[in-house]
Amino acid sequence: MAIIDVIRFDGPSDILVWKYPNQELGTWTQLIVNESQEVLLFKGGKALDLFGAGTHTLTTQNIPILSTLVNLPFGGKSPFGAEVLFVNKTVKMDVKWGTPTPIQLQEPKYQMFVSVRAFGQFGIQVEDTRKFILKLIGTLTEFDQVSLVGYFRGILMMNIKELISSFLIHKKISILDINAYLSEISKGVQERISAVFLEYGLLLVNFNIDSINIPDNDPTTNRLKEALAKKAEMDILGYTYGQERTFNTMENAAKNEGNPSAYMGAGLGIEMGHVIGTTIGSSISRMTEKTGAFSNTQACTKCQADNEQGANFCRGCGNSLKQAAPVVRDSVACHECTQPIPVGSKFCAHCGNPYNPCPSCKADNPKDAVHCRECGTSQALTCSQCQKQIEPGQKFCYDCGNKLG
Repeated sequence: MAIIDVIRFDGPSDILVWKYPNQELGTWTQLIVNESQEVLLFKGGKALDLFGAGTHTLTTQNIPILSTLVNLPFGGKSPFGAEVLFVNKTVKMDVKWGTPTPIQLQEPKYQMFVSVRAFGQFGIQVEDTRKFILKLIGTLTEFDQVSLVGYFRGILMMNIKELISSFLIHKKISILDINAYLSEISKGVQERISAVFLEYGLLLVNFNIDSINIPDNDPTTNRLKEALAKKAEMDILGYTYGQERTFNTMENAAKNEGNPSAYMGAGLGIEMGHVIGTTIGSSISRMTEKTGAFSNTQACTKCQADNEQGANFCRGCGNSLKQAAPVVRDSVACHECTQPIPVGSKFCAHCGNPYNPCPSCKADNPKDAVHCRECGTSQALTCSQCQKQIEPGQKFCYDCGNKLG
């Protein structure tokens, strides 16, 4: 196999470690290391010389450890064999992670088990090349970000589950509110796992949890969301769950009138019968008392005032309490000359006296009469809108401004 003259690596940025496929080198071979790289030489499973950024000729002067191991002669050109591993030292800020399956947790606020998923990303950088390769890479020819997440998934999931559970339990918050604490949980996870990453020569630059959520098809969570939405609706409308149950029970009973099982089916049974019986009994008792109190009275048909049985006129307005059928009259007697006056006239044709008809029986009354001389009906003029007393000839009501006819 030909001895390599120049070695370099310009591969993808997500590759953390890459092993050069050829081990045939010489003291004239040039090693080109980029600014963001380091190169470590291996021989016989041992980590030997480390090279930083720059162009290096593999002479006995700059590979002292390897020269001693393989007894290279000083000066001149000598072939030798060694493994060359390139290490990417850039900061990887987009290393993504996620829970492969939902995590089962007990929700402390509502005491129910829920399935939780989480995902996010973190930043990583190789800080100690020797430690990183010796502890994590071994004989692998290539190591990328996906492999890194696979190696550390167990550590990540253990700490994430523990911290989410502790936040739910100690802070007494609902799983539906957990996203408000993502920053605190992310910081806690980073503090816990940073030391673990350092043991493998890795520096954890940052750690972020983008979301902690619940699968959309989780039946337990869906019922919880429906219950919380219903509670919010009841709080807005101003009633409780117990009151709603009572409303529904009474509505069902009304739809099944005469069917006692409507109450039994609602789980009310004898107790509901007792409550309803007591309520109806109290109502009937009050109605009986009220009926008895007014059994010897009669109400005025005009002002609704209570009057004793047998009274001829209302004590409140003077209205006649007699229930006789109204008599249609063509004429009435003038209160001055007693001559007949046709109903609808304005003056008596015999004496010229103004005709002041009673609004009830049409009988003629003196101008200043308070009640009708025949039927006792009040003769005071009232506003049709506010019922206040008005004077004859008044065009507008002084109290409400109503226009009078």
